[in-house]
Amino acid sequence: MKGSDVVVGGISKSFDNFRALNDVSIEIKKGEFFSLLGPSGCGKTTLLRIIAGFEYPDCGIVTFDGEDVLHLPPDRRQANTVFQSYALFPHLTVFENVAFSMRLKKAASNEVQSRVNEYLHLVQLESHAHKKPNQLSGGQKQRVAIARALINEPSVLLLDEPLSALDAKLRQRMLIELDTIHDKIGITFIYVTHDQQEALSVSDRLAVMNQGDVLQIGTPHDIYESPATDFVARFIGETNLFDAKVVSVEKLDRAWVEYMAELDIPELGKIKVTTVDEVNPGQMVSFTIRPEKIAITKDRPSTKRGDINLFQGTVDEPIYSGFQTKFYVEVMSKMIRVIKQHANYSDEGPDILWKDSVYLSWSADDGYIVEVKN
Repeated sequence: MKGSDVVVGGISKSFDNFRALNDVSIEIKKGEFFSLLGPSGCGKTTLLRIIAGFEYPDCGIVTFDGEDVLHLPPDRRQANTVFQSYALFPHLTVFENVAFSMRLKKAASNEVQSRVNEYLHLVQLESHAHKKPNQLSGGQKQRVAIARALINEPSVLLLDEPLSALDAKLRQRMLIELDTIHDKIGITFIYVTHDQQEALSVSDRLAVMNQGDVLQIGTPHDIYESPATDFVARFIGETNLFDAKVVSVEKLDRAWVEYMAELDIPELGKIKVTTVDEVNPGQMVSFTIRPEKIAITKDRPSTKRGDINLFQGTVDEPIYSGFQTKFYVEVMSKMIRVIKQHANYSDEGPDILWKDSVYLSWSADDGYIVEVKN
């Protein structure tokens, strides 16, 4: 496996009176595609710059393969950075931009020619080698920046929101290309983004950050299905999040889940949810149910199973998006979001409309207790 293990331990950083990072510790595995995800100002770019060597922390350590690199300048760390702004030399051709670091090292001309062609082929820009940056699209410029960073054969590639300047469709295509490049070269990628879909799409694991803290580290599946905090639940995808009180808890004889809890949600009523963590009657908790896990029907569904939650409400607003419809459904005094996928062809238009009376249902296995409040 290529790349380096990267360990960030106890990193804190302040700028005057602003605390950018609070005792951050992360272990990134060799060859991993790891994302730092969070809103603007959460500290993710500051952390990346500390790993790169452009900022120095107030305290903590950064190691590559167990070796402390904090004392090393950026050019002596086995890491290269791809910036949001591309940072290409406008007066140089694509070929010379990529070759720049090799020219500085006075590499032989035949080696420069061979290596630059190799990396232009990797990013599919061979036919654009003699163009200047102003003749390229945004996606092509970003691929030049990636090739220029990779030609030094770093063990860690740092990517600071590299796709944020691109339009949505191009961003999606570039994501696929980035993932393909990572698979081909196999080094460690550390990717900074505020876009949850980007992070979920390409990451082996990710860290969700907010206000200088790391709130959760895990696979995209773990973080989406089992958020550790209310913030993570709200920030990753869409969700319905409620405060609730534990009414009762039943021990289950099942391999993958241990308890069935009954919760009371004010102004909505009682629901059932399974959990691997024990909770106790009287505790206040946060409960989440993702919109796509809720079934919406005009006819009352069967409730023969004892673990089905069922509510009746009124469609306040349907939003049709082609492949799906998002419904805002008023249940008592709560607004619940529901997403219905359109898997089958329909030439008769939507079957659920504004102001329709509908039933919402979901299994106890599909909800999740996010936090215990007391």
